[in-house]
Amino acid sequence: MYKIDKIDLQIVNLLMEDGRMHAAEIARRVGNISERAVRYRIDRMIENRVIQIGAIVRPKSVGMTVVADVWMECDSDAILDVARKMVEYENVSYVACSIGETDVSVQLLARDTGDVYRFVTEVIGKVPGVRKTTTSIVPLVLKDVYQWRIPSSLVEDV
Repeated sequence: MYKIDKIDLQIVNLLMEDGRMHAAEIARRVGNISERAVRYRIDRMIENRVIQIGAIVRPKSVGMTVVADVWMECDSDAILDVARKMVEYENVSYVACSIGETDVSVQLLARDTGDVYRFVTEVIGKVPGVRKTTTSIVPLVLKDVYQWRIPSSLVEDV
């Protein structure tokens, strides 16, 4: 397990503000650290898969204005096959297997509710192994994974 210290946490939080922020600017804002040390820490966190740096697409900006969560009950021997099938669709932004009332959950991005309905009934509903679906339209997202921050309780004195 990677040990995060206070400086790593500050670096990650600054990169979350702007993933293109230069190491020199990060060093200036953190204080008491060189640009070279910032680059080393960023490289080390990337190498250890603590962070990744990339573009985040804003679906609404490209016309995908409706978000829907779909939960599926599946035949027990088809759960993983169904989940893998869901990964193939471009309008699916999240796929997970779960334990509980449902077996697979996905999040869809769509232009409108008609697109959601068509995808759930004509695509998901026809995937072998899917027995039942439950769909909810998500009108408001307050926090998403790309906004999740490392809890300060994980910071260790190094």
